[in-house]
Amino acid sequence: MPPPGRVFSSLTVRGRCVVAAAGMLLLVGVLLGERPLVQLAVFTLALPVLSALAVARQRFRLSARRTVTPARVPRGETADVVLEVANADSRTGGLWVLTEQLPLHLGTPPHFVVERLAPGARTSLRYRVHGHRRGRHLLGPLRLRLVDPFGLVERSAVGADSAPLLVVPRVRPLGAGGPAGGQGGGGEGSRRTIAVHGEDDVSTREYRHGDDLRKVHWRAPARTGELMVRLEERPWRAQATLLLDTRARAHLVVPQSRAAGRSDAPRTGPAGDDAPPADSLEWVVEAAASIGTDLTRRGAVLRAVTDAGELLPSSGRGRLSAEDLLDRLAGVGASRVSDLRGGVERLCRAAGEGPVICLLGAVGPDDVVDLIRSRSGPTTDLAVLTDIESWADPAHSRGRRALSTPSRGALAAQREDAATLLRAAGWRVAFARADRSVEEVWAALGAPAQAAALTVPGLHGTPA
Repeated sequence: MPPPGRVFSSLTVRGRCVVAAAGMLLLVGVLLGERPLVQLAVFTLALPVLSALAVARQRFRLSARRTVTPARVPRGETADVVLEVANADSRTGGLWVLTEQLPLHLGTPPHFVVERLAPGARTSLRYRVHGHRRGRHLLGPLRLRLVDPFGLVERSAVGADSAPLLVVPRVRPLGAGGPAGGQGGGGEGSRRTIAVHGEDDVSTREYRHGDDLRKVHWRAPARTGELMVRLEERPWRAQATLLLDTRARAHLVVPQSRAAGRSDAPRTGPAGDDAPPADSLEWVVEAAASIGTDLTRRGAVLRAVTDAGELLPSSGRGRLSAEDLLDRLAGVGASRVSDLRGGVERLCRAAGEGPVICLLGAVGPDDVVDLIRSRSGPTTDLAVLTDIESWADPAHSRGRRALSTPSRGALAAQREDAATLLRAAGWRVAFARADRSVEEVWAALGAPAQAAALTVPGLHGTPA
């Protein structure tokens, strides 16, 4: 017979209510001297004990196998899971209550009831998970509860098996706009320059401190009286490098517990987007996935770095494929790095002579000075500055505490100052907001109002 302590701890809510009622009945019977009430109370108290004994005598051996389709889904999409349970024992199983343990971000754990499964028999249980949050998740293990027929006592056991599910960032279409919008089309190693009619027709701009003297257009001063340098566009075919600002201090990040608890709550985002990014960091990661995938599909050699390190392919070195990029971005989270210096150093090593696209959080002039110094020269690089205050608006915050008016003003002023410095150094700059899609921001980077259209030599095809 199980010890009393084990019997009480294995009682269900129903079992505890029965024991409490039986105890009250016993007390009333003793006080009133009613023997039938005492007998009924003793019988009722014995019932949970007998049930616990019956459950304790049950033996079981089961195996579980999961098939996840697909095993890699974009954020916001669903995956179907087939859980195959087999009775590996030589005896018929009892009443099994099975619960699949899931991370909070994948939805409510499914429950199944399997009764009297024959020896060696199998049953297939199906459920669906929704990838509310990007990351690497485990489905399982399976939790088994043995329950007596009256539902008074239960016994639990947890397996050790699980199956992986990878939720990658969404890839949003960029359209025909943007700084790499469908131009070019030369072959391998081709290069298209702005100067197509000879030395006298080359495009120029004013000389800035730090420009390569080899790029100075020596005939221009005779006409303008000012020192000028030749404009050369970087060949996207050779290489493009992404810099992601993942610093926690530069973003408004939704806590995981809050995001999981309100995964079905409506969010306000770009028109037509039913699953917009929950915070500014998710927007940056989604933009990196979309831009990087578009460039690799059209032939660019891609590398990506963050303030915490470089995102490497599965081989450990070399160019990132679109699949490698999405797999690495799936695990990117907020970092504790305080500044961008480390990320800028990695960017300089990785980018070489290729163009860079910087996806930044809340930055000020001090944050972009190193970028400007490291990328000085007659080139065109791109920067997206995130308006993190827009994710603190009531329409987007989903319970997050709103920013004060002075805080909003300070962040906006720092962002404008940083954008002014970048533009003065020849960068193209656009702003990201909670209600702007990646496609809109990418198109803003290529808008004629910013600069002349940027050529994209050597890329094949057009954007998706």
